[in-house]
Amino acid sequence: MIISPPFLPKSGLTSTDHSKPDLMMDIVDEFELAHGIYPIAFDRRWHCGAHLAPDEHGPVHAIADGEVIAYRVCQHAMDSGRGNAGFVLLRHSTETGEGRRLTFYSLYMHLLPLAEYGSFGRDGRGLPEFLCMPTGRVNRGAVEPAVGGGGHKVRRKDVLGFIGRYQDVTHLHFEIFMTPGDFDAYFSHMQLGNANPDTPTGPDCWGHTYYLIPAEQTFVALPRGTGPDHKLHGIEFPPGEHGSNIKPLVVETYFSHGAKYTNVWSVEPDGSRTLLTDQPVAEVDYEYDLYHRATALYGPCPGDGYELLRFGRILSKPVTLTGAACATWVKVTYAPGKHGYIDISAPAIRKMSDADFPSFMGWHKISEGNALFGDDGMCDIDALKAIVKVADDHPPQWVAVETAEVQKARELSYYVRGDRRVREALRGLICHAPSEWDSTHNETRYVRLLDEGGFYHGNEAGYRKFLDYLKAIQFWDVTGLPAGQKFWFFHPLAFIRHFRKCGWLSADELERAFPPAALRSVGLHQWVSEKVSPSRDDIDGCGPELNRAMHRFGITTPLRQAAFLGNAMQETQWFSLLAESEGKPPARYAPWTGRGFLQLSWPDNYIRYWRFRGRKVDPALADRLNKAAKTSDNTRNNSALMAVEKAIPAEMREWRRSVASSYSEAANSAGAYWAWSGAARYADEKPVLRPEAKLSGGKSYAYYRCESFGKVAATVNVGHPSASFSSIYGVQARFQAYTSALRALSDRLEVSTDRRT
Repeated sequence: MIISPPFLPKSGLTSTDHSKPDLMMDIVDEFELAHGIYPIAFDRRWHCGAHLAPDEHGPVHAIADGEVIAYRVCQHAMDSGRGNAGFVLLRHSTETGEGRRLTFYSLYMHLLPLAEYGSFGRDGRGLPEFLCMPTGRVNRGAVEPAVGGGGHKVRRKDVLGFIGRYQDVTHLHFEIFMTPGDFDAYFSHMQLGNANPDTPTGPDCWGHTYYLIPAEQTFVALPRGTGPDHKLHGIEFPPGEHGSNIKPLVVETYFSHGAKYTNVWSVEPDGSRTLLTDQPVAEVDYEYDLYHRATALYGPCPGDGYELLRFGRILSKPVTLTGAACATWVKVTYAPGKHGYIDISAPAIRKMSDADFPSFMGWHKISEGNALFGDDGMCDIDALKAIVKVADDHPPQWVAVETAEVQKARELSYYVRGDRRVREALRGLICHAPSEWDSTHNETRYVRLLDEGGFYHGNEAGYRKFLDYLKAIQFWDVTGLPAGQKFWFFHPLAFIRHFRKCGWLSADELERAFPPAALRSVGLHQWVSEKVSPSRDDIDGCGPELNRAMHRFGITTPLRQAAFLGNAMQETQWFSLLAESEGKPPARYAPWTGRGFLQLSWPDNYIRYWRFRGRKVDPALADRLNKAAKTSDNTRNNSALMAVEKAIPAEMREWRRSVASSYSEAANSAGAYWAWSGAARYADEKPVLRPEAKLSGGKSYAYYRCESFGKVAATVNVGHPSASFSSIYGVQARFQAYTSALRALSDRLEVSTDRRT
């Protein structure tokens, strides 16, 4: 699933604080106004969207690939220029795992009318053609009619319009919601809403990892078996303190730029949390060293250990490690200023991830049974306080002449707007509510405006005029969605931030990562451009296993995925060949030729991978193979390796073949090679693309070099980073594959104006 925010700011995207892994969302979060807060309006009614106002009058982007369900393009503003009624409603269907289809809707409301583009230096270029013409002919100041989607489709990051205004406030009203059927299909087997979740047994596990540690657990200063040098099997563990936790703990861990970060909260009796770590506790280079750590600590099967260290549990099948062999010592702050080690493999410690939408991280389903909103559609502040668990330290005193309803509205508005902690808690509410754009709810939603103290008290004619005006803006009747029903709404920025951690690529998303063409060198300064046409059957076939391997080895950020795929696409001839041709004469390392998505070759790489998977390889045979490989390398032939081939057990031959014949083996061998080669360190560097031009057949082709990816490509192809990219086989095709994947997967591309030939 690839998703991005509706605004893609250029500035502020550099930081040395890697504890904040999503700078884009950190910036866009600041665009949210304390005006029209999700999910409660100032008048205590449902408001299931967020109001966003960036610093610039910039473009509004589609957050994901989608189908247009309804839209309205206005020529002019309404309300004497005070408001804009343009909108686009999209339906998105994507995947978060194998068989895990997620269908949701996004709404972009109050888009700028066409007549005002020039006032803000806009000309409409870059918009889809259907959004460049008004959707109806009406008198100036009136509202153009909304229309159905017409089969139009958009891609993520496509411009849908520009930010407009409503009631003289410049902002985008932004919503994300799901139909009840789609919501149940996705969440029905999950633990969303479960106040006491258990460790899931299914394969869904992505994003940050969480451990629920019961009260009165023992923490030790050093893991059991650690020597006087503070090392366990050669891995150093800085000493902590012996002690125990009085209250249950919630531990959050995640990785960013090679470091492991940990946050810890103690759980209070009322279910609220108290943060014990002022800043995320960093263990620098922990992830970059994860392969080495797993190999040292989990000798019988480093692959299982690798998953224990990353996820706290073993996700792959079959499982080799059991019982005491699964001990996983994690450093945890268990009391203010105190930390120690605990073995989180213990069954009493529950393990979850963002895939579970855990309630202890603030996710709550709000429906009629929660009593947050009454039958009249009005929010009860006491019920709200019970859910968000943020104390109202300084409640205001209201003027006695105000009606009870006015006082309730003021009290709630003060509570929500006056405390950022409350607004943060509201982000986790998933609300079963009617849409404000469905006119069938109008009478029940707004009838209390006629009550004493209401805006239209004693003014029936004004109330009816208001309803007519409202209905002109509403558009539900053209969407094809059922009227008069409730839908499941998410805080839109919280939804985007959460699913950006998923990292699973659907077949469509994976296919778009491929470049349309690739350059190949055919001589000195001579190039040929070949068309790239990946087989959809190949993509559909390998996609699930490739995703699982990328997830297992932490290849889940756009930068890492682009770098991994940029090499894998080239090495497999665009996923068409998972085995290298031995040719005539055969390669000097045959029959240990390249196989898998990163073309594992030479005996030592195969043996290293098998041992990582927990497979037994006779040390004497491994030594003979490695000596023969060195001879083959020196003599430029494979006779030495072929001489040892008769001693290879049939089982090992089958393992070798399976690296090409099994998508699982092809993907996992590539992931393991990625892990031990250290390629992630270079993939994490900020990429700067430098344009070049290559001529082929008298035609100039766009081409970009990138220093950080060049180091990844060299690490994958020749075993170490290199400043000389000419030594990398197929480097031009790799660069083009990387650029294409980066364009498809990332939010923005930075292209240098420095042209180097």
